[in-house]
Amino acid sequence: MSDPTSAPRIALQPLPYVDLLAPRAASDITLVVIHCTELPDLATARVYGERVLYDSGTGASGHWYIDRDGTTVEYVPATRVAHHVRGHNGHSVGIELVNSGRFPDWCDSRRQAMDEAYTPAQIEALVALLVHLRATLPALREIAGHEDLDTERVAASDDPARTVARKRDPGPRFPWADVLARVPLARTGI
Repeated sequence: MSDPTSAPRIALQPLPYVDLLAPRAASDITLVVIHCTELPDLATARVYGERVLYDSGTGASGHWYIDRDGTTVEYVPATRVAHHVRGHNGHSVGIELVNSGRFPDWCDSRRQAMDEAYTPAQIEALVALLVHLRATLPALREIAGHEDLDTERVAASDDPARTVARKRDPGPRFPWADVLARVPLARTGI
């Protein structure tokens, strides 16, 4: 198991609007949400994260992004509320794993398979980050997948009479058993 007292190597690359995100105490964070970017690469994820979507001048983003080679980047510090999962942002942090998911046809009913495996380097970096967060965020006790918390279905882009899951990440290829065996967090939302 990773050493919880040593921080994993994290590149700090704050989003341009990070100071506009609501501040919060580290003790407010009880949940970590695992996402996948559903985008081809980290550079594209950055472009999406920088887009302003709300009147507050902010957009949608996770806190940390882990690339396929295990590189970990912080876009938003834990003590700021990022917009990454409906209804749970105030008490959670989000970790995005770079993975193509259903890209580029997220809502096409014929393209719902999420076939890309997560790399061993990504999972090792994720476990190191989770162990560190558990040791440094005093109330953090739970973990969930984005798909566990956002279960809304939307009209399929290829056939509006059909529906698809709005969110499927981290998806069927995420190694829940391995991660949960190595990190002292309880899965919730399932």
